[in-house]
Amino acid sequence: MYRVGIDVGGTNTDACVLDENLNVIHSVKMPTTEDVESGIFNALDKVIKESKIDSKLIKYAMLGTTHCTNAIVERKRLNNVAMIRIAKPATVAIEPFIDWPEDLREKVELDSIIITGGYEFDGRLIADLCKDEVVEFCNRVKDRVESVAISGVFSPVNNSQEKTVAAWVREVLGDDIPISLSNEIGNIGILERENAAILNSALATVGKDVSLGFKKALEELGINCDIYFSQNDGTLMNLEYTMKYPIFTIGCGVTNSIRGASFLSKVKDAVVVDVGGTTCDLGILQNGFPRESAISVQIGGVHTNFRMPDIISIGLAGGTIVKGDEDNFEIGPQSVGYKITEESIVFGGNTLTLSDVATKLGNAFEDRVDKVEDLDENYCQKIQARVKETLEDAIDQMKTSQDDVD
Repeated sequence: MYRVGIDVGGTNTDACVLDENLNVIHSVKMPTTEDVESGIFNALDKVIKESKIDSKLIKYAMLGTTHCTNAIVERKRLNNVAMIRIAKPATVAIEPFIDWPEDLREKVELDSIIITGGYEFDGRLIADLCKDEVVEFCNRVKDRVESVAISGVFSPVNNSQEKTVAAWVREVLGDDIPISLSNEIGNIGILERENAAILNSALATVGKDVSLGFKKALEELGINCDIYFSQNDGTLMNLEYTMKYPIFTIGCGVTNSIRGASFLSKVKDAVVVDVGGTTCDLGILQNGFPRESAISVQIGGVHTNFRMPDIISIGLAGGTIVKGDEDNFEIGPQSVGYKITEESIVFGGNTLTLSDVATKLGNAFEDRVDKVEDLDENYCQKIQARVKETLEDAIDQMKTSQDDVD
């Protein structure tokens, strides 16, 4: 019996085969592809062929992906969202999306409304729902909306109004419209829970593409096995659950890295820095497991309160794009990602990335130094100093104890 593990990053897709004793039989690294699906297929196909195992003996396939995290950090491939808050007259002073970064809000917010309803902290009714408000709003966004998010005051105490509004939304917008209910995602705290529901709705297409891409790749290779996806508490979820709650994959990559760091190093307490091609993720290893966040977590600059490991994701990685001149430059958060071998200067392209800077300063790709001869060394040193400062700040934010940490 074998199990296959896949990790889809913004830059590379890794695959490995383990036997029943969890020994690694073989592993491969392939570039991530734009459609995700073919990159997963390529990695799976290669690892099975090179390991020479009988694919019929594969009983489990697990996928961990940073695609949802990357989509938010880079502001790409996000659905527009119509937001319905059940809270009038209690919360009209604070509008939905109020604390969002402007660039992310522009990508995600289609429209929003605060409708009559909601509950008190003890479950007492604030006001009855008004169906006309919901129907009128849905007709307003019809034919433009891609996803809907619904949140109600103290809905984790009583979720009946959120369920009722969702049913009314489907009557107007159809059964196929992705809907996120805040009571299923976040905890008490209206704004943070609402934000988590909105982000989950914004990730509907990304989550579906990755999930179905993995399923299709396995089917095309004739692999009939149980399919699981990593979620951010270190456990696994099935295909349907992943498509409904793609937000729970946020942080799963660094969660896997934190557990892997502990396994490989035998260290139980440390700051773990996972540097990829698109993002740099930092987390805390606490007694061999990821430290869970006890407070609201910022994702792409948005405050949320659903279950998350205590991590910070910053746009600082191998494919991170550097723009500007020596006196005024910006580092990221955009990345060339999986196109690094086409667009990065060190690989013959014309986009300046942190990999090019590292190569110019003698820290990477020694065999490709000739490609970065024209880069100004002083400019690269200034960029590197900024990178060091940003990374040190992030590590300092993660270290909440005055004791020494590895």
